Amino acid sequence: MPKFFGTDGIRTKAGEFPLTETALFTIGQALGELLENRFNRKVKAIIGRDTRASGSWIETALGNGLISVGAEVVSAGVITTPGIAYLTKNFGYDVGIVISASHNPYEDNGIKIFSPSGRKFDEHDEEFIESKLLTSQPILDDSSLNPINFLSELPIHYLDFLKKEIAQNLKLSGLKIALDCANGAAINFATKLFDDLGAELILIGCQADGQNINENCGSLHLNNLKTLVKKENCSLGIAFDGDADRTLLVDETGEIVDGDRILYILARHFLANKKLNPQLIVATVMSNLGLEVALRNLGIDLKRTPVGDKYVLEELLATDSIVGGEQSGHIIFPHISLAGDGIVTALQVLHVLASNPGKQLSELSRDFVTFPQVLINVKVKSKPPFSSVSAIAEAAKKVESELAGQGRLLLRYSGTENLARVMIEGKNLAEITAQAEYLARIIQENI
Repeated sequence: MPKFFGTDGIRTKAGEFPLTETALFTIGQALGELLENRFNRKVKAIIGRDTRASGSWIETALGNGLISVGAEVVSAGVITTPGIAYLTKNFGYDVGIVISASHNPYEDNGIKIFSPSGRKFDEHDEEFIESKLLTSQPILDDSSLNPINFLSELPIHYLDFLKKEIAQNLKLSGLKIALDCANGAAINFATKLFDDLGAELILIGCQADGQNINENCGSLHLNNLKTLVKKENCSLGIAFDGDADRTLLVDETGEIVDGDRILYILARHFLANKKLNPQLIVATVMSNLGLEVALRNLGIDLKRTPVGDKYVLEELLATDSIVGGEQSGHIIFPHISLAGDGIVTALQVLHVLASNPGKQLSELSRDFVTFPQVLINVKVKSKPPFSSVSAIAEAAKKVESELAGQGRLLLRYSGTENLARVMIEGKNLAEITAQAEYLARIIQENI
């Protein structure tokens, strides 16, 4: 298993290993060697970044590593993660690299790598890069590191794709939209796109200074957007995260429309228009039971995967389904892109809204009833399978029998901390709270 690559690439504080100039240069060299051996020709690479202050020097170090082994490297400048996935796939690049830490604070940064299909890099390739990273220590002369050639037409190509293919025939005149770009990569795309489509825009989180990305704004911090929607009597609010691979919405009443509700709105629309084939939506184990019940009432199946967009994508491709995603607003339309795209997601919901004249966003998911949910984190000393600890297994079986098809229990460990997570959903908040506390106590006593 890769050590530095997580489920969404490399991510740590900028300037700390492996996000140091030397390590980044080595990653670039390793990536170039790997792809040159695979394709047996000169490698073409494209790099993009979000608005973090560290993005430029990280791009320079990484890009120069690629160039040092003969690769041709161009920069798309500040652009969204799905923007790089799109350009990589559609403009003949052998690899696409995004420099971003997504929804993390500005001090962090990261690297996401896309293959020519627009899909994230394979684990075996990540292991090759890490092996080089741990054994190679090049000596760098800062004066020899040159800025990467910026091609200004690249972000324009992506914006044209959004406008001409995804927003085709969509008119937003009459809609007042509060737009929060998280002071991140979506600013130059979403603001121009929605303005060109005729929407009246009220902007927040659209003045990046290199240090304010995701700061009290964006899809993880929705309070300001909720307040703005109600204060300005907006039709809806749209929020992206720092690299715009996810979006969350706020309806006209100021209520959050999360990824589960977005999936329901899209599923219902696609079903009514005979586009949902198969009649299946893919989501993770964290999606609310209310989504499962609401979809079942429409005759639509819900397939759950482990947490992580890569698992959602794998299931989408395996079942040839047209949409899936996470509660966080990371939605994937595999027939459009193999990467989650927050702007595409927002446009798809706006298409649904436009096809239901006279209806407000809140009405599109009125039949979706969110089940109460309790989540308790328990500190643990070890992480054995829950089924292997008899006391925990018996307690879990007892709770599941009490839920009796009217609720859902999920036990899982944190991937990064020594924590067990107890999550229960059901119709009665007091009952599931007591059940969750009971299970948490049993786990604490035994591991």
